[in-house]
Amino acid sequence: MTWKQVFTSSVGQKITMALTGIFLILFLVVHVGVNACIWFNDGGQVFNRAANFLGENVVPRILEIGLFLFIILHIVQGLMLEAQNLSRRGVGYKIDYGNRGSKWYSRSMGLLGTLILLFLIIHLIDFWIPSRFGIMPETTLSDGKQVHNLYSLMQVRFQEWWIVLIYVLGCISLAYHLMHGFYSAFKTVGVHNKRYLVLIRGTGYLFSIIVSLGFAMMPISFYFGWVK
Repeated sequence: MTWKQVFTSSVGQKITMALTGIFLILFLVVHVGVNACIWFNDGGQVFNRAANFLGENVVPRILEIGLFLFIILHIVQGLMLEAQNLSRRGVGYKIDYGNRGSKWYSRSMGLLGTLILLFLIIHLIDFWIPSRFGIMPETTLSDGKQVHNLYSLMQVRFQEWWIVLIYVLGCISLAYHLMHGFYSAFKTVGVHNKRYLVLIRGTGYLFSIIVSLGFAMMPISFYFGWVK
């Protein structure tokens, strides 16, 4: 398979989607881990320290560039696959098997991905752009180090119920997207043993719920004052 076929053929696009998807799954683990630091309930000391580490060190910043490239590639390949699938269907199926053929979220990956993209744009505008290019409030850590007070920005932002609702809906979309994407990614890269596939599917369901719930609980916790 040539490099051109990797990005243009149906098989190549699926492999690219799988590999970039696995990378993004690993990123979600790191991201939700940093977010979980808010529940130390220490005024944001641990969270701001973790966020500052990711923001100022060379290796995380390089990985951040790779992350954006993989996100863009994942989106582009996903849109291309969705367009190809729609063009192949042409005339609708005579029999609608519904969930007997596949789960609704497996058939709606394009829609779910679009909702996640819209959520991601809002998230970048709310937090990433101000932390990288804007003027952020500063705070002093316990060791005397001055860092961006991203925690206080979250406290302010998540007092608006409609913003919290958007984030929760984004997390629900992410959960359903992962339920199919997790399983599909590992199957695409060559896992075909039935026993392993059952394990991967179960792990994918569990991962999707835990990670998405972890993200959703962050704005909910700030809105209801469970963390201060």
